[in-house]
Amino acid sequence: MPCLNVSTNVNLEGVDTSAILAEASKAVANIIGKPEAYVMVVVKGSVPMAFGGTQEPAAYGELVSIGGLNPDVNKKLSAGIASILESKLSVPKSRFYLKFHDSKRSDFGWNGSTF
Repeated sequence: MPCLNVSTNVNLEGVDTSAILAEASKAVANIIGKPEAYVMVVVKGSVPMAFGGTQEPAAYGELVSIGGLNPDVNKKLSAGIASILESKLSVPKSRFYLKFHDSKRSDFGWNGSTF
């Protein structure tokens, strides 16, 4: 049930968000080792955001997963998602933070129950 939620100050109008969603979903599934059928990706654009005192393109993300996260996996996820944001939205890797949450099954609802 990995869920990647990314907010950026980049305007997404005219951007092929389907490509971003597809690439990020595949990357998360492959790197964590979970079925893509359970991966959720959310991308929000035009979010007022400053990074380092400027409003140049930047992004903030949070990735929540029930297991599968560790320092090596987190490093690969950070690199993979940063590359997607840089290539698709021109957000420099140096202007992107990604926070990781490894959660318990009982902390997530799905299909009218919990995992």
